Amino acid sequence: MGTNIMIVADYIYDIYYWLILINIFGSWFPQFQTSKVGLLIGRLVNPYLSVFRKFIPPLGMIDFSPIIAILAYSFIGRFALAGLQQLLIMAGAF
Repeated sequence: MGTNIMIVADYIYDIYYWLILINIFGSWFPQFQTSKVGLLIGRLVNPYLSVFRKFIPPLGMIDFSPIIAILAYSFIGRFALAGLQQLLIMAGAF
């Protein structure tokens, strides 16, 4: 049971990570941003990215906030997954 929860949590983490990357690279193409897929990904990812855009202003034409957002997501996500695993071990699900 615990391994299934970890597998699902890891998949969700990976999918959202890739959605962030797709949104970042898609921002280089205006056609992508206005497509149905681009709008859907934007709705899912932009609330997370907007937190970083509030504190990290763009330098000229370059927005560094997505880079910081990816780094924070990687660190916090892996930390959260390790914590979830420890909780499942303590609960006896492993």
